[in-house]
Amino acid sequence: MGLQQRHRIHRASWLRAAVLGANDGILSTASLVIGVAAAAAGKEAVLLAGVAGAVAGALSMGAGEYVSVSSQADLERADIELERGHQNADPAFELEELTQIYINRGLSRSLARDVASQLMTQDALAAHARDELGINPNFRARPLKAAISSAAAFSIGAALPLVASWLLPPSQLVAGVASSSLLFLALLGAFAARTGGASVIKGAMRVALWGAGAMLVTALVGTWFGLSV
Repeated sequence: MGLQQRHRIHRASWLRAAVLGANDGILSTASLVIGVAAAAAGKEAVLLAGVAGAVAGALSMGAGEYVSVSSQADLERADIELERGHQNADPAFELEELTQIYINRGLSRSLARDVASQLMTQDALAAHARDELGINPNFRARPLKAAISSAAAFSIGAALPLVASWLLPPSQLVAGVASSSLLFLALLGAFAARTGGASVIKGAMRVALWGAGAMLVTALVGTWFGLSV
């Protein structure tokens, strides 16, 4: 039976989007709820602020991701069209350019020339897009998919502190949301690290520590404004 090697790099794109969205959803919503609650606002005001923040955050995350990935897609298309023009204008130069790329990667000139020639015969534009421009067709930018994924991940993350806020009595709101959100963040960090093949403990700790700092700052700001009003 042949040896099967399992790599994790193919998970990078969706893992990044899911973790970033969920982390932002948990942290921003929890921080908002804690800040408003620390200002001695009523539970209804806290929940209203949390829901408004969650909706605005999900829409902002989706829109931001769409614009960002659209810009990346535009750059990819522009570079591919530029490369198409180069190949039409001087195919011999493009063959030599691809050959040199393979030589720099360790192939002999004759082998590099053969590989470049065969790849360009099959699909010259794809060969240059992949090996010259670094554009892999399997990982091309997809703005709408990225926007929906990020907004959905943010919404799922934001729902966790909102549910905790709804269930907890006002006297336990700040402590309860903070502790439960830190737990959610630690679990998210552990999941991301486990999926990516990294240390689960380190992954959980780094996310939880940043989250604790953010929630502490918003609690202090909320308390200060509560005392000032």
